[in-house]
Amino acid sequence: MATHSLEPAGTPARFAARPVGRYLVGEGFAYWCASEELFGFALWGRPGRAAMEQLAAALRVELEPRTPPHRSLVDTSLLEAVDPSAFEVLQRYVKEHHAALTQKVTRLALVRPPGLVGAVVSGFYQVLDSPYPTQAFEAVGPALDWLEADAGWGAPLEALRAEVSGVAPLLSALRAVLSGLGARTDVGEAAKRLGLSQRTLQRRLAEQQTSFAVELNRQRMLVAQRLMRESDAPLTELAIDAGFASLQHFSAAFRKATGKTPTAWRKLSRERPR
Repeated sequence: MATHSLEPAGTPARFAARPVGRYLVGEGFAYWCASEELFGFALWGRPGRAAMEQLAAALRVELEPRTPPHRSLVDTSLLEAVDPSAFEVLQRYVKEHHAALTQKVTRLALVRPPGLVGAVVSGFYQVLDSPYPTQAFEAVGPALDWLEADAGWGAPLEALRAEVSGVAPLLSALRAVLSGLGARTDVGEAAKRLGLSQRTLQRRLAEQQTSFAVELNRQRMLVAQRLMRESDAPLTELAIDAGFASLQHFSAAFRKATGKTPTAWRKLSRERPR
């Protein structure tokens, strides 16, 4: 009987030396090899360019002469936002190794997050000259079915994803909903999208030591930070666009969350190298 378990490789070198049955964890990603026939990786949160550079370097193990043709599972269901520079790294990897990937990867299943983020991730493969057949799914089970892979890997891979990401599935799903619907979403609409009652949603969030109000404020803050990096618009306008009632409310919340005023944070964020 097949054993559906993976052990941590610890370092990229150890993973490259013997990938089968192991996984490698980086900032916002986990890369694993369930068997010689099934490789894959999961992304969560908001992985940046540096993380994707690490992942791209690790992915080269699939191009080794000793690695047989195989299928690939890419699980982005816990992804909260897309960093264009990060996905540029993956796009470059596919372009540079297009011919080799054609020989090594027979098909790729993408498990996408809900909402706008999911649409953006799915679009990544549509604009790319994919070297293999690709199909998007909303869950790991159907993705494994399409890959004609061992269905017994479904639960272990989902458990690994939850363990290494440190994000409970419900919390990640809520964050994806808030990212897709916008910062003015109310708890009723969010609960409806998640297929829960308001009471159940609030109770389960409390079990995770958070609340809808906390998560909504977190999303508003993320939107505000993105707008401050990308726009020269006045702070009052950005605060309202991000869902805050006023500039004063935004400034107080921002200082509490970051320890800096919005003006100081905006200046520092633009001074940092991209």
